Amino acid sequence: MRIREGDPLEIYTDTDGEVIFKKYSPIGEINGVTDRYAEVLHKGTGLPVVVTDRDTAVACAGLPRKEVLERRVSSALEAVMEQRAGWAAVEGGDSLRPLEGLEREAAIVYPIIGSGDVLGAVILLLPEDGAYPSQTDSKLAQVAAAFFGKQMEE
Repeated sequence: MRIREGDPLEIYTDTDGEVIFKKYSPIGEINGVTDRYAEVLHKGTGLPVVVTDRDTAVACAGLPRKEVLERRVSSALEAVMEQRAGWAAVEGGDSLRPLEGLEREAAIVYPIIGSGDVLGAVILLLPEDGAYPSQTDSKLAQVAAAFFGKQMEE
């Protein structure tokens, strides 16, 4: 796990006086909310949903949790998050694999932005049949990302 400028850190000391730095995941702090929202988004769109922080998947719906959670975000997903804009798969366009070791491709990605910082992403994955998502699906993912961003500001 990489520590970047501006990343929130928790600082601990052990019994020998050594200092331990641990990355803090604001998205991980609202796990109950992210799990429930991912489930509702999955039911509403019919698409598999993944929510990440800056480093790993923290919630999912429509996929086996043990296959998704804690997987590292891909460098392609990091690049999309840094652009601070949504991304959508288009027929004949570039594909995006959002998580390392996960074969599924992203259909829609919206970064989660709170207090001006990129905190993670909401991802809808392409379905097994390869159908592309609707504009409504895209809007729902955008609303989810905005909701998580607001939760982090409070």
